[in-house]
Amino acid sequence: MTRLLEGKTAIVAGAAQELGAGIVRSFVRHGANVVAGDLSESAVRAIVAAVEPTAQGTGIRAIRLDVTKAVDWQGAVALAESAFGSLSILVNTAPASGRPGIEQTSEAEWDGTIDADLRGSWLGMKTCIPALRRAGGGAIVNTSSTSAMVGTGHSAAYHGAMAGVLMLTRTAAIEYAERNIRINAVLPGPIDPSQIAGLSEAQRQAIIAMTPMRRLANPEEVANTYVFLASDLASYMTGVGLVVDGGYTAI
Repeated sequence: MTRLLEGKTAIVAGAAQELGAGIVRSFVRHGANVVAGDLSESAVRAIVAAVEPTAQGTGIRAIRLDVTKAVDWQGAVALAESAFGSLSILVNTAPASGRPGIEQTSEAEWDGTIDADLRGSWLGMKTCIPALRRAGGGAIVNTSSTSAMVGTGHSAAYHGAMAGVLMLTRTAAIEYAERNIRINAVLPGPIDPSQIAGLSEAQRQAIIAMTPMRRLANPEEVANTYVFLASDLASYMTGVGLVVDGGYTAI
């Protein structure tokens, strides 16, 4: 297998979630060194312990990372540079969802979702971009959602945050296009099981019925999109929101 990320070092935020863990596994398989960060240090250490035996000539480290805290991001960058020499990739994937509508969303729920999803993505870029510049350039892959493109009548804060992440990605891509830093976003549809947690089986089947491929994504196949966007195969792609949804938004 061609190792598309050979010699590169990545920070993956939200690494203890299903998608984040899938990205960590895929990045290591493709030759990247990885700093895996998550709010739950014990959970991310378990992910690292599971992935480490499969690493072939690459390194992997775990760190507690609250994406809303600049000091935590600074620690992740410092670990990447001290352990592996430089930082060349940032993956932002630490989503906070929730399904309340406009009136049902409390101020605390709104603030928590916007902080984790939108502020966290901005703060990760703000902190990591100087390290990418020191390395001569690199790639950032943010995580948005099909919720940035279509409404559902609920999840008000999440929809707003995901649309914000997509536009943040696009404007940042323009700002850094001449500095050899590519910035793109992945817009996954529902991932089984992480993004349908709390739904009934009837609701799950309804989502599947509305998806032309008649199934939900698994974390690994969505993670492949992050590998592609972080690799040199996507060298002329920046400012893109790449939809991975089994055709859900094509209807």
